[in-house]
Amino acid sequence: MKVAVLDFGKTNSKLFVFGQDGRILDERRTKPDWIRKGGFSVLDEAALYDWALQAVNEAADAHGIEGLMVSGHGCTFALVDHAALTHPILDYEQEPPAEIAARIDRRIPDFAETFSPRLPLGFNYGRHMLWLKEVEPGAFSAAKAILGYPQYWSWRFGGSAVSEVSYLGCHSHLWAPRRRDFSSLVDAEGWRSRMPAFARAGAVTGERRFGETGKPVAIHNGVHDSNAALHAYQRQGLGPLTVVSTGTWVIVLNPDCPLDALDRDRDMLVNVDVDGGPVPTIRFMGGREFAAISGNWQGAIAPASIQRAIDAGIMALPSFAPGGPLPGRTGEILGPVSGAEQRAAVALLYVALMIDLSLDLIHSSNTVIVDGGLNAGGLLAGLLAALRPGQSFMQGATLEGSATGAAALAFESVGREFAADTPEPVRAASLKGLAGYRDRWRGLIAGSKIAGAAAGGAQ
Repeated sequence: MKVAVLDFGKTNSKLFVFGQDGRILDERRTKPDWIRKGGFSVLDEAALYDWALQAVNEAADAHGIEGLMVSGHGCTFALVDHAALTHPILDYEQEPPAEIAARIDRRIPDFAETFSPRLPLGFNYGRHMLWLKEVEPGAFSAAKAILGYPQYWSWRFGGSAVSEVSYLGCHSHLWAPRRRDFSSLVDAEGWRSRMPAFARAGAVTGERRFGETGKPVAIHNGVHDSNAALHAYQRQGLGPLTVVSTGTWVIVLNPDCPLDALDRDRDMLVNVDVDGGPVPTIRFMGGREFAAISGNWQGAIAPASIQRAIDAGIMALPSFAPGGPLPGRTGEILGPVSGAEQRAAVALLYVALMIDLSLDLIHSSNTVIVDGGLNAGGLLAGLLAALRPGQSFMQGATLEGSATGAAALAFESVGREFAADTPEPVRAASLKGLAGYRDRWRGLIAGSKIAGAAAGGAQ
């Protein structure tokens, strides 16, 4: 059996074909377009659908896929009637006008109910739902279903309209993790009747014929990408884990962290796993910040470049994107940077230091798995292992943990084995002065209470 996974990221969208042995047999990539329409920044859904349909058709012809699964980034919703969107899909990177924000933010439930902090832009997609309802009420009145982003694509490709708990529970303001039910906001706004029945991530929700052969392909219910990565490792029975999932966002998930340790002001929250269990989480836009600091560096980074940045004391201080554990700061680079690769080295050190801080804040003392595109070549994981010698680190055998977890859910739902590779131990990077560099970095941000609170964490 082979399954295609559409992995829709905010910056990059991909299609992978997985075999039952866990190997990726084929892949295709594109970048989604976010365009202006009707006063909003919205997804060019038609263009992304055309690319995805062609990719799935080619996968059907080349590999004889039997299933289609979706993994999707957070913070995004879709309103649909029986056949189409009732409004274009909003880009979560836009802020409601101040006068509207003042009204809608009063209706947001307390953190104690949702464990969903009040974040800017559309990082809580319930906030964007309130905004759209204010300015385009017809889009809501015409909608028959409110779908999470992965569920929209499962529906678009021929599945039924369903809900899925890992997506609804992802800092949306729409879910109460302790009750395992919709939040008070859903009932106050009258949205419960348009939330479809739940299906587990990976469950078969429909069927469609693809490719020249027209062979039927099962459509599986989609999943939130970082929770898919968590599932990919939890299913392997590796014991207590913290998962660091890297992409546009760096998401740090530690199921062992006590809920009362979460700080609503530091982008700490509760995610929800595919079975509805609470997963304490901290996050920041690490991929976006890496790109901003490095000037969109795409190549490898030599360890010698990292060492030179440490020796020169060149460092980036937060933050270069909204949200994160150190909000309200404007990012800056200290020291003269010579050359593009040195900028990239400073950027990777910054991401490592932010993850190190996040691991302290999320009370991580268990095994850490580093996953995703920012760990290409294993250098990021090596930096973290060097920063935290008292903790065990592993890295995914593939950079595509989210897609691998999504594939696993699809195979599991139809009773098929899926033999994903076991994560590999990480060797700590051999760098002189790294601990002192970290201490200086934390000292420079010590005006924030978070740096001081974290100073006594795991080292």
